Amino acid sequence: MPYSKAHKLQSKDRILKSATELFSRYGFDKVSIGQIMKLARMTHGAFYAHFESKEALYNASFIETLKRSRAGRLVKGPFSIMHLTSLVTDYLNLRDPKKPQEPGPEAILFNDIGSDNDEIKKLYEKSYLSLKEMLETRITALSKLNKLPFAADSETVAEKSRAILAALVGAVAIAKSIPHEEEQRSILMTAQKQIFAILGVSEHDLHDISDQTQECSPS
Repeated sequence: MPYSKAHKLQSKDRILKSATELFSRYGFDKVSIGQIMKLARMTHGAFYAHFESKEALYNASFIETLKRSRAGRLVKGPFSIMHLTSLVTDYLNLRDPKKPQEPGPEAILFNDIGSDNDEIKKLYEKSYLSLKEMLETRITALSKLNKLPFAADSETVAEKSRAILAALVGAVAIAKSIPHEEEQRSILMTAQKQIFAILGVSEHDLHDISDQTQECSPS
């Protein structure tokens, strides 16, 4: 008896959810189809009834993650420096690389740096551009509201967005690669200070905003 359409959709969704969980933790190269199907509690052979390749599954996982990403919801939030710093620290899991979070497009930036796979490179660029656009929108709005000490011309905003992403990705990538937790925290806190400096926030504001951000962080 053939499976119903609903059953097939449920099976595909199980594979997609398992893949998203593993890809967001380890990246494309370190995850096998066998691991994905084991987590989904399905046979290895059932994979190809739903996806033609691991690359196709990775692409589907990324698209679904992008739709559900917290970035999409947070961009609609209030315009404030505190909100921006929350967006670029807590959203990107900057405080604690082990803290559970809902996967977002930043997972590709953290886990698939330097991939030789052409399909992954395309998704990496898409992820980067998505986050860069989100930051540019936020920074432009804050600058126009005179909450940041620089003009909102496109070149300046783009430069600051690139600098923030470089600080974030570099810090998290290093922190995830070393075992010493105290050094991890030091790296992440240094990156946070770099972000505040990029935004032109004073040392006094830095501590106030950091405290407020921590209080508002989701559990």
